[in-house]
Amino acid sequence: MVDVRFRTRLQDLLDEADIRLDGSRPWDLQIHDPELPARLLAAGSLALGESYMDGTWDAASLDGVLHRLLAAGIDRRVRRFADLRLAVLARLFNLQRGRRSYEVGERHYDLGNDLYAAMLGRRLVYSCGYWRDAADLDGAQEAKLDLCCRKLGLQPGMRLLDIGCGWGEMLRFAAERYGVAGVGVTISAQQAVYARELCAGLPIEIRVQDYRELDEGFDRIVSIGMFEHVGVKNYSDYFGIARRCLGNEGLFLLHTIGGAVSRSHTDPWITRYIFPNSMLPSAAQVAGAVEGRFVIEDWHNFGADYDRTLQAWRDNIEAAWPSLPTRYDRRFRRMWRYYLAGSMAAARARLIQLWQVVLSPRGVPGGYVAPR
Repeated sequence: MVDVRFRTRLQDLLDEADIRLDGSRPWDLQIHDPELPARLLAAGSLALGESYMDGTWDAASLDGVLHRLLAAGIDRRVRRFADLRLAVLARLFNLQRGRRSYEVGERHYDLGNDLYAAMLGRRLVYSCGYWRDAADLDGAQEAKLDLCCRKLGLQPGMRLLDIGCGWGEMLRFAAERYGVAGVGVTISAQQAVYARELCAGLPIEIRVQDYRELDEGFDRIVSIGMFEHVGVKNYSDYFGIARRCLGNEGLFLLHTIGGAVSRSHTDPWITRYIFPNSMLPSAAQVAGAVEGRFVIEDWHNFGADYDRTLQAWRDNIEAAWPSLPTRYDRRFRRMWRYYLAGSMAAARARLIQLWQVVLSPRGVPGGYVAPR
């Protein structure tokens, strides 16, 4: 027999976020399993995501309900063993080094180029677009790539390093529009195959390589959407390697999602199902690792644009599901919906930010003028 006390306790908690169980509003939870309240109270965010994947609850506005939970701080009230376990593991072990550093490439970025081609739009750019003057996703991604090039002050003949180059779109854009040569490193074999084809005929080399193996000179460095996988224990090495590879007159642009507070790990559900061994840096963690290595020339936050980017990705993938292979089954689709909706919610609640940080080894003489 189901204990109604669990439902009452859960409803009392959800009242703080103005969410009702089996209510009629888009952000209300529709429960399909009477055991769900006890499960959620026992296991917190991990259970919330897994139970959605299992189909035991729904909401007409998935991002709406998750936004209300995050904005009200319900996630902080219901942290359980899984979160504690990750914190302990992150303290004891370097989860982003050695073989573990390749796990996110194999489990996430190698899911299939067909999935990402369907979701990301005309360009395979898996990071926040820049929407200031853009009307659609493709325009926002092109604006972001051009913003990166302008912030770096790219000129013909320069040599550009892209740490975590993805499918090669940034390097191709920089080579075609700004006349640079470049090297891109990724830990995803599928991304590398695609990027080599995309950049064929251009002065670009794509490598499957850990960033820690880099030891050569470049005029400029860019890293877009990769720093989230580096891990706080490796930040000093990461910036040390970037400094080693960058000429004294060079610039380094870091584009990363950032967290509002300092942590050593990410949400248990995200770790298990989406980005293994990942974590979002805080401003304090970035600044601490940069100290003594670079001058911070510019710190640009356009995190509100990430919600809009994710909405566009969701619209694309929802339209594409019927044409995608059956390996993306019902449970995978619910997992992916939850991932996108949760990211929208966190960005909308401003719990995660999007930073572009421009660094120079010695300071730009006379000062750096930041393009926008």
